[in-house]
Amino acid sequence: MKILDLADYGPVIPVIVIEKVEDALPMAEALLEGGIKVLEVTLRTSCAIEAMDRIIKRFPEAIVGAGTVRTKADASAAKSIGCKFAVSPGFSCELGKHCLDIELPLLPGVSTGSEVMMANNDGYYFLKLFPAAAVGGINLLKGFAGPFSDVKFCPTGGVTVKSAPDFLSLPNVPVCGGTWLTPKDLVENKNWAEITKLAKEASVIQRS
Repeated sequence: MKILDLADYGPVIPVIVIEKVEDALPMAEALLEGGIKVLEVTLRTSCAIEAMDRIIKRFPEAIVGAGTVRTKADASAAKSIGCKFAVSPGFSCELGKHCLDIELPLLPGVSTGSEVMMANNDGYYFLKLFPAAAVGGINLLKGFAGPFSDVKFCPTGGVTVKSAPDFLSLPNVPVCGGTWLTPKDLVENKNWAEITKLAKEASVIQRS
């Protein structure tokens, strides 16, 4: 799989934090029922790897990737359980090269023109703008469109169901990352039906 292929499965990639491993399967099922096939589970909790392992084994139709990948060890752990891709909050040449070596598609995070150029130099042309809203959002992406006309972006961080269509209207934005699909209160209350509803709303957001 090429990393840009992720955009073919829908307009939004959920950014998921799993605090309890027992929530992994019902959460994944709720998102899949809502039409969300790509699942980014962040490595922000101690149970993240086990949670992804369970999802991958139970739902082979899901395209599961590890988020918040910061080190080579993170990438290797994700690859070892069958993750299809990795997402990093920033970019380092070391991590970029390692992901190429182990054949793990990487969506690296950037927030400046210099970081975009560093990623491009290592062969990465589909990048995560992070934290999108804080670093300039739509205006920054419009500014990047000139000098980086061959680069596509996945804005993540501060994107909402209301602002996602505006991001997706930009020619250099094929998909957005969203944390709003799995809010903490719904997960804690195990309100999977509401998460399915949020997923359905996200899956039909129109792209220009």
